[in-house]
Amino acid sequence: MNPSLIAILVVVLAGGATALQAPTNARLASAVASPVNAAFISFAIGTTVLGIVAALMQTRPDMAAARALPWYAWLGGVYGACFVVAAAWGVPRLGVAMTITLMVGGQLLLSLVLDHFGALGVPRQPLNLGRIAGVGLVLAGVLLVRRS
Repeated sequence: MNPSLIAILVVVLAGGATALQAPTNARLASAVASPVNAAFISFAIGTTVLGIVAALMQTRPDMAAARALPWYAWLGGVYGACFVVAAAWGVPRLGVAMTITLMVGGQLLLSLVLDHFGALGVPRQPLNLGRIAGVGLVLAGVLLVRRS
């Protein structure tokens, strides 16, 4: 099987998992009285699972390479926590489709900026009409989802 096709499939499945994560954590937030509590529990379980998978795969971090990273490379968990809390909070108020659509819209807008400037070490991909139109169509989808 084509490696690019495998990567696309894995990313699409992970996106589907995000759609499952939002209502799951919203339900948990209702039971534990806050989206922050739900995110904490979600991250604790996720950390446990990742620890088990890392142990089974016998992966070992390169500590010298880790120490050489720029400061912002350590912030991924912060962004993830914001995402999980916002999803758990947003789903009961907006629904799953609207919450995820808005999140994807926000991801796409910032992605265009990051790509254009080559920020955070990503390869530079300047803005062009096709990229802007593609994001514009997704954002138009936000409006369509909202009006339904």
